[in-house]
Amino acid sequence: MPLPRSLPLAASIAIVLTLLAQQSPAIAQAYFASRFTFCHSGGGVNCVVDGDTFWMGGEKVRIADIDTPETHSPRCEAERALGARATRRLQALLNAGAFSMRRIDRDRDRYGRLLRIVTRDGRSIGSMLVTEGLARPWTGSRQPWCSTNSRR
Repeated sequence: MPLPRSLPLAASIAIVLTLLAQQSPAIAQAYFASRFTFCHSGGGVNCVVDGDTFWMGGEKVRIADIDTPETHSPRCEAERALGARATRRLQALLNAGAFSMRRIDRDRDRYGRLLRIVTRDGRSIGSMLVTEGLARPWTGSRQPWCSTNSRR
């Protein structure tokens, strides 16, 4: 069913994401191309929160295959600095062109964020961040980014 031309882009994206959430993980994938800014406070439309989380079309998305350093409550200066680099890099990767989002076995995390593997040309954007030293593979729990003597 075609969407009316008067429907704003953000609403269209939200509808697509809702439809994707209802599909099986094997086919819940779509391609997106949008311009992403940095989120400043609260939710947003098409903005990057940190190195593994972004808003798109009114939905908060957590990249499911990685963990990046915290930027909002870092435990040391090294974590803050690396988190800022990861955030800037994620914005650049999302803005580099169309990407796809694929559901995993769990649709949302305990914070209500969509859990998705984000890929471009078949390659995980999360894996790109890991390769660049800006993220770690997600193992099911957070690991510290600060050495014992550098914690606040």
